[in-house]
Amino acid sequence: MTAIDLTLQGAEVLLPDGLAEVPLALSGGQIADTPVGREVDLRGYMVLPGIVDIHGDAFEKHLAPRRGAMKDLDQGLVAAEAEIAGNGISTSVLAQFFSWEGGMRGPEFAGRVLAGLDEVRDSLMTDLRVQLRFEICMLDSYGDFEALAARHGVDYVVFNDHLPHEELAKGKRPPRLTGQALRIGKNPEKHLADLQAWHAAMDQVPAAVDALARSFRDKGVAMGSHDDRTQADRAAWRARGARIAEFPETLEAGEAAHAGGDPVILGAPNLVRGGSHKGNVSALEMVAMGYCTALASDYHYPSMRRAAFLLSDGGVLDLAAAWGLISAGPAEILGLEDRGALQPGKRADLIVMEPATRRVCATMSAGRFSYLSGEVAARFIG
Repeated sequence: MTAIDLTLQGAEVLLPDGLAEVPLALSGGQIADTPVGREVDLRGYMVLPGIVDIHGDAFEKHLAPRRGAMKDLDQGLVAAEAEIAGNGISTSVLAQFFSWEGGMRGPEFAGRVLAGLDEVRDSLMTDLRVQLRFEICMLDSYGDFEALAARHGVDYVVFNDHLPHEELAKGKRPPRLTGQALRIGKNPEKHLADLQAWHAAMDQVPAAVDALARSFRDKGVAMGSHDDRTQADRAAWRARGARIAEFPETLEAGEAAHAGGDPVILGAPNLVRGGSHKGNVSALEMVAMGYCTALASDYHYPSMRRAAFLLSDGGVLDLAAAWGLISAGPAEILGLEDRGALQPGKRADLIVMEPATRRVCATMSAGRFSYLSGEVAARFIG
């Protein structure tokens, strides 16, 4: 689809220094500095930078709406993109597990998702990217993980450790183990034995992670850690080159990341809920203290724009700064200097929004419509 040359008139446009009623010209998929093409009257609406979602896994429900229903992943990705675009997201990083948890989080499924995305990516308007999330206890899978990332050109990986160490260390049976095992078609006793073996071998993990991180760093792959709890956690990952701190669980870890100049990603649902569902540090508190670089959808796409308005309505940040946490901030972390703000020369990634309801009426990615609805659609088409 070819990008359209248009000049949007009459809307309140969110620029880096705030809202202004100025014309916004779009040409060749970029923001232009002079009016071009047909004029579109958008009086009564807002135009904001397209959202850059740096970590989202809500796409999973489109790939397997029921347990075991994992066929035709390409069609599931198409459906996921429709939801993503309808929420004003013009660049979306799909957070895909490579995990011992199996099923939709297992290595085989990760390969299928990446292959499916390779098939459909060029036919979609939204810029869909991938973050591969690796469970570091899987010592026998390091080579497979690195090969998968290389085969599909993955340029962003995050290191996770979701083993229930506390229960395993006490010799207890982790909660939900039986249900988890049956869900992925595995004998519960075999699953428990595997968890115990991975836990027992954790002393071998640091050296293995060091080598893998060194290889990714040499290839220019961005790296992050997930759920840091202490200053020591963040320092260890920073030393490996995993500079992105994703969802730190404590204020100590967030402060350590900020002090070290590491980008901090927090969950928008945490902020909208008023706190973490797991009892971790409040995203709102972290934002107010200046420790947040970007907000991510995590498991709920609508929460991103809701979080930005919650921050601006509550006086925590002005709208430009709050919106920057879901546009310019994540774009900068990802090294995407061509997007995140409505400035000449940047990609024409934008949202048209109804101010009263704050509903997304249109989304454009590189000057191409990925979503268009209602009265705004009539104005663009008329």
